[in-house]
Amino acid sequence: MSQQFSRFHMSRRQWLASAAALAAAPGAMVLGGCASAQGAAAGAAAGSQPGGLGMVGGLFAGSRSDKGFMEAGWRGLEKARDELGVQLRFIDGIAPQQDKLAAALAQLAEQGAPLVIAHGGQNNQAAVEVARRFPGTRFVVTQGAVQAANLSSYDVLQEESAYLAGVLAALTTRTGVVGHMSGIRVPPGLKGRAAYAAGVRDTDPKVRLLTNFSGDQDDNALSHRIAQAQIAAGADVIFTMLNSGRDGVTRACREKKVRQIGNVIDWTAVDPQVFVASAWADVGIGAFLAVKDMKETGAPRPGIYKIGLQDPAAVRLVMGRDVPASVRARVDQARAAIAAGRLKVPEHYEGPEFSA
Repeated sequence: MSQQFSRFHMSRRQWLASAAALAAAPGAMVLGGCASAQGAAAGAAAGSQPGGLGMVGGLFAGSRSDKGFMEAGWRGLEKARDELGVQLRFIDGIAPQQDKLAAALAQLAEQGAPLVIAHGGQNNQAAVEVARRFPGTRFVVTQGAVQAANLSSYDVLQEESAYLAGVLAALTTRTGVVGHMSGIRVPPGLKGRAAYAAGVRDTDPKVRLLTNFSGDQDDNALSHRIAQAQIAAGADVIFTMLNSGRDGVTRACREKKVRQIGNVIDWTAVDPQVFVASAWADVGIGAFLAVKDMKETGAPRPGIYKIGLQDPAAVRLVMGRDVPASVRARVDQARAAIAAGRLKVPEHYEGPEFSA
């Protein structure tokens, strides 16, 4: 199929980069051929029995090496490959648009993957559409909010660590103004913003929040400009839920000596001078557990499976060494309340938006 990748708007440079990455990822395959309908049916049947899973498809609406959300999902699939002995087929670099995502998911199903994992809530509607067309294939959306007979979601509750980030921001700001920055408006990002805003408000209602969705997770020039505008408006702590575009915020923070709170991975270990904390949420756990469940039981868990602060390996707030003990204690009080179910983290934000 000579036009196979053009239908996903993948450039020759992107294709070569993806192919080169395979040399460092044994057991992973970029899609490169046409599978027959019989092959797809056989693959799905093999995956329906415990222990019968041989291949897993993965879709990433972005770069698998973004040092953030997409890379965390890829690491989860790598862990499944290494520990559970499955082969991986993947497509990455797809624009987060429903038609493109649906086409990529369909291609993975047609290639015979009995389990197809779409990483990120931006895949919700595309997964619903494609799952109807391929009833013999199991689909999972990580950080998703959709379900059907052959469709599940594994949702690592990054909003719970985002709430703790809000508590920390309210306790450490010196200007009384804190920021939040994200890109596209997908459910996990919206819930993360709502939780962060609630953490700020519940801790100190006098602290002002500046919140922005730029429309792009990876544009560093854009994120740098918005960060500069938030800093000019008084923000001295900025919580970022971005992918590759986080670097633009980091540059602005370093220029103005402003602190940042990262997410997904431990950014305090990457740049402790800029990052005061990181809202750890190992979203790759969802991908790994989906493969593990499929391999052990013949199917992913039904419905929407949620993983929160009760599992600190999945969700927690990592704080820098310079965070005072008194602040750590306040954050831990909130963590305990959420984990015990005494504090419900809001999922909706109705406050003002910041426009740069």
